[in-house]
Order: sequence, then structure tokens, then C-alpha cells
Amino acid sequence: MAKQESKMHLPTIDDLFTTQEERDNANLEKVVDIKIADIDDFPQHPFQVIKNAEMDEMVESIKSKGVLVPAIVRKKENGKYEMISGHRRKKASELADLDTIPCIVRDLSDDEATIIMVDSNLQREKLLPSEKAFAYKLKMEALSHQGKITSRQVVEKSITADIIGKGNNESGRQVQRYIRLTYLLPKLLKYVDNSVIKDSEELSIALSPAVEISFLKREEQKSLLDYIEFNQITPSQHQAIELKKMSESNTFTIEKMEKILDVEKPNQTPALKVSMNKLKPVLPSNLKNDKEREDYVIKAVVFYDKHQKKLKERNEQAR
Repeated sequence: MAKQESKMHLPTIDDLFTTQEERDNANLEKVVDIKIADIDDFPQHPFQVIKNAEMDEMVESIKSKGVLVPAIVRKKENGKYEMISGHRRKKASELADLDTIPCIVRDLSDDEATIIMVDSNLQREKLLPSEKAFAYKLKMEALSHQGKITSRQVVEKSITADIIGKGNNESGRQVQRYIRLTYLLPKLLKYVDNSVIKDSEELSIALSPAVEISFLKREEQKSLLDYIEFNQITPSQHQAIELKKMSESNTFTIEKMEKILDVEKPNQTPALKVSMNKLKPVLPSNLKNDKEREDYVIKAVVFYDKHQKKLKERNEQAR
């Protein structure tokens, strides 16, 4: 028995011909250069990767100094890689005309990869409500899978929300409020994003009324969206609560919705209502969206006003 135990502890060839430091280093994560073309984006990645001033700065930094912080990826079954953390660095590297990016390759489960992806991006200073909403939802689902939630879902989801919030300086209730935004139609969610964009002149919906609106059924949200786009006004908190009550009691109708929303809010600028059916015949066909059509109408009114003033001056001089 003693002889068998001594055999189990005999040094291996590696032990005899490598130092302890070398053996420790072999277990450390290594940074390797991977072709950008071989790295796919993370599925359902909720964070925007856009070409803006910050991206331009990152591109210039990469051109002069290279990528200083390696991305984190995991191997896919098809031999390619999946980006976990580093989507913006990858995009900036592409714009800097690089073929490869330094990466750390990790063996991660789907839930582990999701949590790392979300946590690494939530550290950014400027996040849109939509980014937080889907990021919190993904992390909630990943943590729930790890905890194998099978019962007492409301209580356990509340606990999970508290855990997520604690790591991001927010209450668990606020985390759940953000997750509710994922039930909004994409266009309505865009209005919520507009509420935090500095100097945005687009329509916006604040977080609190948006949370109430998220409880409306899909068809009800479509009716609300049509009203918002036609009248160019969005619901207040009180109006959103009333809409939610109607939806919950299954008494929601377009007529009742309009009656609630037609009440003028304090400090609300009255909206000029003009049917697109009337404007369509006189507007150029190359105008792509409502903003371009609005700009065209305003310029036309300004031009008409100047023309009328000149005409008035000529008539007065003729007298």
C-alpha cells in the first residue's frame, strides 16, 4: 500500500525539467493576436457600437499606441471566436485598418459569458436607458439560470435585481424598472433614449411614464405611438398611469386614450395638427423622414412670410 502511494506522488517529466515559476505561468491567461474577421459579435449584444467623437478618439489612440487592453473572447464550435468584452475596441481597430486585435481566450459557459459581457460594459459613463434595460435583463436571466430558479420567482427575481443593482449603484427596484422598458415597442423605447441625450430636439418620454406605458398591450402601444407621432406630444406620468389602468381593466379604446391625452399638460407647447394627406401633394418626394419634412415646411413658411412682407411694401410704395 505504501509503495502504491509513493508512485502516485512521483514527479512528472515536466516537474523535473521546469521551474515552479514556469509551471505557474503556463496556467496564466495569455494574450494572443486574433484576426478581427474571425471574431463574431456577442448574440443579443445590447450596447451600441457607433461611430461618434469618442470612437474617433479611440481610433486615433489605437493608431498611435495600439490596443492597450486586450479583448476577451471565447472559442466557438466552428473554429471562430465570439466577442465577450471589446466590441468597441474591435470596431475601432477595424477603422484603424488593423487585421488583428489582442485577445484573452477564456473557456466560458453562456451564462458566464453573458455576465462578463454585461459587467464590462456597464462601467461606461454614458449609457442609454435601452442599453441598461436589455443588459439588466440579460444578466437577470443569466444569474437566474445559475441559481436554478424554479419557484418563488417574484421573491427570487427581486433578490437577483438587488444583486445587480448593488454592483451598479442602483436599487433592485430601479433595475426592475429598467427591465420593464424591454416590453416597449422599439420606437417608444427610442423616445426614452431621447430623454437622456443632451440637446436632443426629438420627442422624448421620461423613465417613469415609460415604465407605466410598458404594461400596455402591443396593439395599445401601437395606438399610443400613432397618437404621439401625429400630435407630436408624449404622455405625462399621470396620463401614463391612467392608460395603464385602462389596459389592466380591459377597457382601453382609442377614443378613451385620446380623451386622456388631449388634456393639455402644464408648460406644454400647443401642437399644430396638419394632416399628412394634405401635405403630401405639395412636399418633394425625396424627403426621407418627418424631420426633413418638418424642416421643409418651416423653410417654406419663412419664405412665404418674407414674400408677403415684400409684397406689402411694394403695395404701400405704389400708393
